[in-house]
Amino acid sequence: MLWLLLLLAPLHLVYFYNVRQSRHSLLRNYPLLGYLRYFFESIRPEFRQYFFESDLDGKPFSRRQRSIVYQRAKNQRQTVPFGMQSNSQEVGYEWIAHTMFPSHVKAESLRVTIGSSRCKQPYSASIYNISAMSYGSLSKTAISALSAGAKLGGFAHNTGEGGVSPFHLEGGGDLIWQIGTGYFGCRDKNGNFSEELFRLQVVHPSIKMVEIKLSQGAKPGHGGILPAAKNTPEIAAIRKVEPYTTVASPPAHNAFQDQFTLLLYIEKLRVLSDGKPIGIKVCIGNKQEFERLCQEMMHNRIFPDFITIDGAEGGTGAAPLEFTDSLGMPLYDALAFVQNTLRKYGLREEIKLIAAGKIITAVDIIKAISLGADSCYSARGMMFALGCIQALQCDSGRCPVGIATQDSNLYKGLDVADKRVRVANFHGNTLKSTIEVMEACGFASLQDIKPDKIFRRVEQGRTLNFEDIYFSRNLAPGKLAQNYVLN
Repeated sequence: MLWLLLLLAPLHLVYFYNVRQSRHSLLRNYPLLGYLRYFFESIRPEFRQYFFESDLDGKPFSRRQRSIVYQRAKNQRQTVPFGMQSNSQEVGYEWIAHTMFPSHVKAESLRVTIGSSRCKQPYSASIYNISAMSYGSLSKTAISALSAGAKLGGFAHNTGEGGVSPFHLEGGGDLIWQIGTGYFGCRDKNGNFSEELFRLQVVHPSIKMVEIKLSQGAKPGHGGILPAAKNTPEIAAIRKVEPYTTVASPPAHNAFQDQFTLLLYIEKLRVLSDGKPIGIKVCIGNKQEFERLCQEMMHNRIFPDFITIDGAEGGTGAAPLEFTDSLGMPLYDALAFVQNTLRKYGLREEIKLIAAGKIITAVDIIKAISLGADSCYSARGMMFALGCIQALQCDSGRCPVGIATQDSNLYKGLDVADKRVRVANFHGNTLKSTIEVMEACGFASLQDIKPDKIFRRVEQGRTLNFEDIYFSRNLAPGKLAQNYVLN
């Protein structure tokens, strides 16, 4: 019996140490079993490549992509050994042309002012911000850490369509209030938009911009359901609904029905908010609908201050397979299409573009900017900074690191004080890397980032730059699979 106690004593010490430490959410929630994950992570590459995924294989984000986020969030070494792992001769390989004479970029230049000529309170935004994630989809500790990280790093945090929660506000970060088809936080008892409730909320000084969600990349044109069991009194108070009732977010808005009434709604929110920037979020589908919207903007001289372009590769906690895999235009194609269309109708100077869809590295940011983006969002990158291990349990309520869950036994494992610093670190180190890449390529400012400096191998022995792929009207027919340019 004594030898058994001596054998178990170290395990007890490890257990009690882990439930009290704050750096590793997984070990706080699983004090002993959590080490299995670190064991498998540490297996030497020559064994792992035969029995586990390689550094480039993980989906939707590879081990290599996740690792760079973890390293930047923890302020650890951010280098890789022995050279590139991807095959530069493969079709689809991309690279940026560097210069023999590097430039100098100031950190303060990586901001953009959002606000059209109709805007009274323009907002100076970072080029990299936290994408829409609602309280309810994410835990209160995750939302608090994101908000506090945004405050530390000087960037913005999109609330998601679930409304502005106390956890969005307590961190003190700048907020972009997203309003979806459920009008959560500004809806009357019948589920209609309430001007009075909107006005009461939007005056909060932390709310810098308002984003009307028309569609998202992961499930465009699809609504959602908040089950009665999850609709707690706390959630109900935030969303302005009755607790313990099933609440639907329909596919379409009822405050407007077409392009013209959408513009009237934008103008209404601009007036009610006393001139804060008002934008729309859309995953491009029917191109003619967007062109019709631009025609209405030009004719009526009413336009959003910004448009968020969500690529089909964007993520969500849960979505039908068909919507995730088969609906919506990919980000690069959508950005180029919107950029071309706004230019065609003389609207580009009034409207800023925000890009969203698997943007986690400096090169991702630079590619998006080259195609027209003024700023970028990241959701899953910020989740990795919080400690997400891509367990793919977002829709189960059993997120092992306490991010995508409402289980208090799990979300208590996420320490806000530690994770807010990691979120700020990830943002800061990503922008630092963006500056380094810009300087290496001779881009002295964001305006210098052009699509003709970024290349893709489109077939063996043939490469094209992004200008040719996404904007040129003079390509030989049949050479590219897709070229979303207005005819």
